Amino acid sequence: MQVLLARLACPVYHCFHAIKIKKNYLPLCAIRWSSTSVVPRITTHYTVYPRDQDKRWEGVNMERFAEEADVVIVGAGPAGLSAAARLKQLAAQHEKDIRVCLVEKAAQIGAHTLSGACLDPRALQELFPDWKEKGAPLNTPVTEDRFGILTEKYRIPVPILPGLPMNNHGNYIVRLGHLVSWMGEQAEALGVEVYPGYAAAEVLFHEDGSVKGIATNDVGIQKDGAPKTTFERGLELHAKVTIFAEGCHGHLAKQLYRKFDLRANCEPQTYGIGLKEVGLDYQNPYLSPFREFQRWKHHPSIQPTLEGGKRIAYGARALNEGGLQSIPKLTFPGGLLIGCSPGFMNVPKIKGTHTAMKSGILAAESIFNQLTNENLQSKTIGLDVTEYEDNLKKSWVWKELYSVRNIRPSCHSILGVYGGMIYTGIFYWIFRGMEPWTLKHKGSDSDKLKPAKDCTPIEYPKPDGQISFDLLSSVALSGTNHEHDQPAHLTLKDDSVPVNRNLSIYDGPEQRFCPAGVYEFVPVEQGDGFRLQINAQNCVHCKTCDIKDPSQNINWVVPEGGGGPAYNGM
Repeated sequence: MQVLLARLACPVYHCFHAIKIKKNYLPLCAIRWSSTSVVPRITTHYTVYPRDQDKRWEGVNMERFAEEADVVIVGAGPAGLSAAARLKQLAAQHEKDIRVCLVEKAAQIGAHTLSGACLDPRALQELFPDWKEKGAPLNTPVTEDRFGILTEKYRIPVPILPGLPMNNHGNYIVRLGHLVSWMGEQAEALGVEVYPGYAAAEVLFHEDGSVKGIATNDVGIQKDGAPKTTFERGLELHAKVTIFAEGCHGHLAKQLYRKFDLRANCEPQTYGIGLKEVGLDYQNPYLSPFREFQRWKHHPSIQPTLEGGKRIAYGARALNEGGLQSIPKLTFPGGLLIGCSPGFMNVPKIKGTHTAMKSGILAAESIFNQLTNENLQSKTIGLDVTEYEDNLKKSWVWKELYSVRNIRPSCHSILGVYGGMIYTGIFYWIFRGMEPWTLKHKGSDSDKLKPAKDCTPIEYPKPDGQISFDLLSSVALSGTNHEHDQPAHLTLKDDSVPVNRNLSIYDGPEQRFCPAGVYEFVPVEQGDGFRLQINAQNCVHCKTCDIKDPSQNINWVVPEGGGGPAYNGM
């Protein structure tokens, strides 16, 4: 699904030194584990090893400077920028002075944005009715749809009937990173304070438990966790309301789910990875999404389209695919969730940008009502904007997601893919999703893997360098770069788990499910066995590892601001 769209934005020679891809993954029969009881230290991040227990941090000034705003937004994607712009539109319309601050971990707005992307312009039209006059980069309207089922060698065409969610009439083919960059310009013109290169690393709380704001990450920490002479504390941003628009599987949102029990009444989220919409609920630990993507490109119905072309960029990201059933509670004292963080993607439509933007618009309107309500009496210091969730459920977003709620789970039921298509034809095309039941998903994606002994290893063809490519050269085209001398932001709760459990039971699936070659099992320096090596500087921030790890031992946290991929219009 991610066709190679953009030119290489900047040199990333670090990738060539950092990735060490083995010619073959470790076969289960050849694995020997170290007999030593000493587990080598992998994780050095302060979220696992607190600094107040580390003598190297004694005497270091840990005070942080704080700024006050009315609204703080985490994440400058389509949802976060929509919320920011709408707040300032309303402020100007009603002659109110509202300070809106937006922080983004990418060095440039849009640099971490990656999508298909076939855009439904509905929400954009609501936010900027004059988007054409303002020069929004929507230049390619869809003229034709083709939908089919691929067998090993053939393609079975499937007609797209009018009204089916896969119909793209009226949509645009866009480079979403360029659209996000344009939206950033519009937001700044409206008065939004946009801060790229600042990663939100911590949620701050008032004494009454409501959200107070966020803190950006500290900088100047050595790879072993010790402070450098250049160490600086992050900045605190306090607000009456904090909007979390981190995108799929946000690391701060995970903390909020736990603290406020936001997922108590919804099903587990389920995901795909945006290489080729490979669902992350696969069972065979030998499967490699990256190599599946390379093999897919050689299909007889796909290869002719790519022949003669030049690969100019590469990227990957995770996608929320749980739909309506997996949406958590969206509000809590002091904050709320918008966009792909809670997950508003219309799965059969393979679109979530328009729903993410609309959620940001609705959040802004609900927040503005509370900020300007002179008679408001809040039970907590941080405002609890419950009307946002009520307004969302009254909007076209909820209606759209409700109508398609059973399509994906029907394909993963006893009906199978073909039965799911028949189900879609009957209950969506004819009844528009009004059946009086809601199908359930089957647990979290991390629970789906079977032990390696129960599965057959997958032999992938060697890339030809013309249509299919190796992982090393692909990641080099993502523009990915991180400061090398910093603690790995791919943290492990227990450093012994990768070898003692993941490698021994599942043949080390992290060396395959990561689309950037971050995880590698290498021989130990002394004796027999293997250890996990984390090449954190190659991470493209897709968060697949945090999602698919069968032990749920990997916790993705933000690296220093500005690090990560440098997509140019992906």
